[in-house]
Amino acid sequence: MTQKCNMRCPYCHREGEDHPSTVMSAEEIVHIAKIALSLGISRVKLTGGEPLLRKDILDIVEGIAGLRGLRDLSMTTNGTFLEALAKDLKMKGLNRVNISLPTLNPETYRNLMGGNLKDALEGVKAAVEAELHPVKLNMLILKNVNEREVEKMIQFAEHTTAILQLIELEHLNLSETYYERYHTNLNEIEQRLKEQALEIRTRDDMQNRRVYFLPRAKVEVIHPLENTEFCARCTRIRVTSDGKVKPCLMRNDNLIDLLTPLRNGADDEELKKLFLEAIKRREPYYKTI
Repeated sequence: MTQKCNMRCPYCHREGEDHPSTVMSAEEIVHIAKIALSLGISRVKLTGGEPLLRKDILDIVEGIAGLRGLRDLSMTTNGTFLEALAKDLKMKGLNRVNISLPTLNPETYRNLMGGNLKDALEGVKAAVEAELHPVKLNMLILKNVNEREVEKMIQFAEHTTAILQLIELEHLNLSETYYERYHTNLNEIEQRLKEQALEIRTRDDMQNRRVYFLPRAKVEVIHPLENTEFCARCTRIRVTSDGKVKPCLMRNDNLIDLLTPLRNGADDEELKKLFLEAIKRREPYYKTI
């Protein structure tokens, strides 16, 4: 939807995008979503950048929510604008939100993201009150930065009735130096979760992601996408903020441009053929040997 953001998170992978020069209108975004849904896609997630920076975000949500075939409309956001928008987003048809929240320490938050933690916390509260359910908290774990805050974040998730997602740092759009400095695997954290859990489930629909049901909170653990299991089970397809269908998060050499034909008057049948051509270009980035 947009690559603009009010934060400056150094680990942002920008959905695998480079630096687009074109921005789609609300009508174009809804039109492309309509094409996708007509081909059997049923779940749409709005991402960025920061989607809530778009002045027409409510029009986009309302337009997609009204399309035939939609089963779920969600959004990933840093949450800093949710206090003012959560109720309207719900009313327009947004089902749920994922909120990026790497820390509950105001200074760490400011150093990492460049923003005010209070705005994000008010956003979490507003999303819960607006019943954008389930509200999920995305906590990216960074070595020697926030790895000791996991228990505190679990307590916060419990207090807010949110689901906590612990995310391992991945390589995409990061320098080798940054990755080596801040990456840590989540095995030790997962072992502690296993010891506390009343139940552990595996989400077959999400690359066998493990979900830990703690006495008062639910925690999901997300490992990097760079593995053969993720690729083998991947059903995702992306549309970049400049209107290209992106079959794989990890690649930029097999995209299909929908926006240019759309602006040149292509009808829906032509756009469907282009979308299907993008689907044909899908292949596992990490193949089994």
